[in-house]
Amino acid sequence: MSTLEILYQDEYLVAINKPHGLLVHRSPIATNTDTFAVQELRNQIDKHVYPAHRLDRKTSGVLLFALDKQILPHLQTQFAEHTVQKTYWAILRGYTDDEGTIDYVLTNDKRKSQEAVTHYKTLQRTEIDVPFGKHQTSRYSLVEAKPVTGRMHQLRKHFAHILHPIIGDRPHGCNKQNKLFLEKWQMGTMLLHAKSLQFKHPVTEKGLEISADLHSEFQRMLKTLAFEN
Repeated sequence: MSTLEILYQDEYLVAINKPHGLLVHRSPIATNTDTFAVQELRNQIDKHVYPAHRLDRKTSGVLLFALDKQILPHLQTQFAEHTVQKTYWAILRGYTDDEGTIDYVLTNDKRKSQEAVTHYKTLQRTEIDVPFGKHQTSRYSLVEAKPVTGRMHQLRKHFAHILHPIIGDRPHGCNKQNKLFLEKWQMGTMLLHAKSLQFKHPVTEKGLEISADLHSEFQRMLKTLAFEN
């Protein structure tokens, strides 16, 4: 694969702009690939790397690693205590409210209920002349989401819960919309991007913000759907 984009690096940390479709590390539920962010980055910078958090395979954006195994718990504690501010951008079906909070309990893969809270605001809305179902046009929203908690598939499940699923999401999204995007625009990824992370540097204790540009497919769909620049 091509060289990973490094967003930040010092002697303790490194962050990349993870491409959509790239797994963070090996997984027993994804046996159809032998390419992983951990191995690719390790080979690229010739150092061991330890992921501080996770991103879904189809989610792009900021992915943070420790370069020292002793540093890793200090980062993981910040994520566990919800002191890391995570900002995502997503394209959703329909017109979302100007802003809102989704406070909806989720169930993990062990059937355990977990509190989950997401704040969001709508950045833009668009309506295009593409019939969908009983409607003569199609409506979409570009939103900025800030999950307070960090549950698995939280944003995907939360936006599906309020009936504004993320475009390209499977299995939580809208299959008919996903089919439309695939057949009309050859778009098969999920339009969810980890835009930035804000946290305290585990060694210097200074505030640090790392941001990642949107990947080309996300940018293409913004233009295709007639969102403003």
